[in-house]
Amino acid sequence: MPEPTAGARAESAKLSRRERIERDGGEIEMPPVDQGEYLIGYLYELGPTVAAGMGAGPVTFAELVAWQAARGFEIEPWEARLLRRLSVDYLAESHRATQCDCQPPWGGSAAVRVSHDRAAACALELFLA
Repeated sequence: MPEPTAGARAESAKLSRRERIERDGGEIEMPPVDQGEYLIGYLYELGPTVAAGMGAGPVTFAELVAWQAARGFEIEPWEARLLRRLSVDYLAESHRATQCDCQPPWGGSAAVRVSHDRAAACALELFLA
């Protein structure tokens, strides 16, 4: 088996958990959402993150106000606070998910199905790093 190059290891380290799972033919199954699914739609319409100085940042309340004005409706204060919190959590998880051994945020679930080959490749990446 040929040994991976330093560039290949660096490139693999840049992939997110989702990108690595999809690259290796795995499947991501999201947990069910019982209530408030419309808020997730709002979050993705608004954008889960915004451009900030050196990368991404969470959605600000000013951006929420501008988004509401553009849409022509107002959301409840608790919905605005929740959207802001979801943005902060999304950003934190997107950084955490770049680690090879990162588990899904909904712990205790068998929601991510990964083949033995993927697990072996992950172990090899850790070993060679």
